[in-house]
This record gives sequence, C-alpha cells and structure tokens, in this order.
Amino acid sequence: MESYRYLLDLAIILLSTKLLGLVFQKFKLPQVIGALLAGIIIGPACFGIVEKTELITALSEIGVIMLMFLAGVETDIQEFKKAGKASLVIALCGVFIPLAGGFACLYFFNKPGLLGSADSTRVMLENVFMGVILTATSVSITVQTLKELGKLNSAAGTAIMGAAIIDDILGIIILTIVTSMADPEVNIVTVLLKIVLFFVFVAVVGGAYYFVFKKWTAGSENKRRFVVISIAFALFMSFAAEEFFGVADITGAFFAGLIISSLEKSHYVEKRCDTISYGFLSPIFFTSIGLAMTLPKMSGTLILFTVAIIVVAVLTKYFGCMFGAKLFKYSSLECKQIGIGMVSRGEVALIVAQKGAAVGLVSASLMGPIILMVVVTTVIAPVLLNIVFKEKKEAVTA
Repeated sequence: MESYRYLLDLAIILLSTKLLGLVFQKFKLPQVIGALLAGIIIGPACFGIVEKTELITALSEIGVIMLMFLAGVETDIQEFKKAGKASLVIALCGVFIPLAGGFACLYFFNKPGLLGSADSTRVMLENVFMGVILTATSVSITVQTLKELGKLNSAAGTAIMGAAIIDDILGIIILTIVTSMADPEVNIVTVLLKIVLFFVFVAVVGGAYYFVFKKWTAGSENKRRFVVISIAFALFMSFAAEEFFGVADITGAFFAGLIISSLEKSHYVEKRCDTISYGFLSPIFFTSIGLAMTLPKMSGTLILFTVAIIVVAVLTKYFGCMFGAKLFKYSSLECKQIGIGMVSRGEVALIVAQKGAAVGLVSASLMGPIILMVVVTTVIAPVLLNIVFKEKKEAVTA
C-alpha cells in the first residue's frame, strides 16, 4: 500500500519551523534559528518524529537553490562589482586562516591512538582535511538572516555574498588537491579547467538569456510565465554547474539570479518566487539541516577536541574575514558584520566531511565533533549577525 506519511512529515516541518520562528521573532532574533532548531528537535537528535527521506532531501535542495537564486535577484549588481576585489581578499583570508587553524587543532590532538586513527601514515592528511572542512561557508544561513534584517544589499551584505561565492570556488580547489593525494582518480588540472569553463558558460548563456528575455518581455505586462521561465533558468544553471563543471549548484543559482536582477521584470519575479520560497521550500531546507544531525557517544578526549575545534572554527573565520575586510577600509562595524557573516558552516561542512570520509580522510570518531561544530556555528551566526546589525542601527539613532 502506498504511504502518505510524507504529507504528515511536511506538515510537521512547516508548522514547527513557523512556530519556533515566531518564538524567536518574539525575542527579536532571526526566524531562521527557529527553523534550524525545529529540525534538530523533531529529528533523530531529539524526538525522532521526522526522518530525512529522499523527498525531503530533494525538496531541501530545491529550497536552497531558490534561496540563492533570490539572493542573486535581490543583489545590486553594481555594488557587487565594486566589492569584487575586497570579496576576493576576504575569501582568501577566510579560507587559508581557518585551513591553518583546523590543521593545527587536529595536529595537537591526532596522535596515534588518541583519536582512534587506524593508519598512522594518514594522520597528516587527516589533519590537513580538518582544515579543509573549516574553510567551508554556508552562505544560505547568512542570506536568510540578512534578508530578514533587510541588509542583503548593505556594504557588508554585498561583500559577504561575493566572498562566499569565491570561498566556494577556492574550497573546491583545495578539496580536490587534498583528496587527490588519497584518491589517484582525482585530477586537479581537470577541476581547474572546469571552473574556468563554468565562468565562460555563465557569461555566454547568461548574456544570451539576458538579451532574449529582455526583448521578449519588452512592453509586456507582468505575467506568470516570466516567473516560470526564470525558475526554469535557475534550475538549469544549478544543474549545469554541478553536472558539467563540478561547481556547487547554489553558485549556478546565484548567478542565474544575478543575471535576472538587472532586468526590468526582476521585482515581479522576486515577489512571486519569494512567496514560493518562504512559504514552502526554505523551511524544508533549514529543517533538513537539523534532521541530518545525530550525536554519537564521545570520549573525554573527543569532547575536549570538540570544544577546541568549535572555538577555532569561529575565531579563524571571524578574524580571518574581518582582517581581509580591514584591508579595504570597511568600517570597524562592517568588518565585524562580514566576519560573523562568514562563520556559519551549515550543510556545506557536512558535505565536505562526507567526501573526506569516502576517501578515508575523516575517521568515524571525528564525525561527532564535526557535527557539533556545524550545529554551533550554524546556530550562533544568525544570533551574532542580529546583534551586530542592531548595533549599527543604534549607533545611527544615537
């Protein structure tokens, strides 16, 4: 008999995320924190009411694609261009400083037998890969928070978006280099070539879409077909990014939105897509992060390592990105906002960790600390962003 349990699961997800979101809104905190905690509470980590099924996984993937597509649509492309050099330096600092910090942290703990390392010859690669995990940034959490705060197009918000996209590209390159040391089938030259071709693809396909769409919609009233075609374009760009070039699908979605942002009908598209995203897809995505959390039993050494890696994860990303922003004369407050905006690791760090586990670079004993690091950085980033952006508001009022 066909099961309709998925309907109940979706209803529970939507209601729990909204309920907890309203609770956090009551305390003047971003609703996205409620959605993340809802997933943890109803998932395997707490009550086990909802499991992460293939349907939820698929819908959550579409949810983050829509979220990043809308972030692109809402981005001021001129401000995005202005922040280009700054975003590059911020991303570089936000990648290599956490890389060094993660390596040093595990190097201190990862002695033969201390963390259960079975193969001493791989200890050094494990240490390096822990740094690779810390380079990850989950911009989707920050995007939602900035949208709620109305700061997506602020100077700090634009710099964060640009840095996060570059961070994604740098992360792919570093991940490929490290995994190639353990997996001879991975070819770094091929990966770099694909990344270059991706940007060529975006320029050619994006340019063609821009001119065709602009000509087709000239003088037309706002119609639903504009929205349908825009969503189809976002999904196609997401597919092409992953399938053909090995770049994250959300990067393709963001560039699709960025292309549409300069079109006359962008506000109409944004308004209609935002309803779909906010009302259905985004809650599923944020909840799915919590549903993926399971906390295994850990020894005293692992608990100590967990505390250390959480502190290192937060501080290296924060100070690394803040230092990069300082070099481009952002204000002290904007530097803090940028640093905090890059702290969240979210689902990106989990994906990187899983890739490392597949080639033997992340032992089973380290998954617990990694998961807890992801939970903490993902939850505190929206809280801290809320605080630093309020600080700006209060300073202006004063």
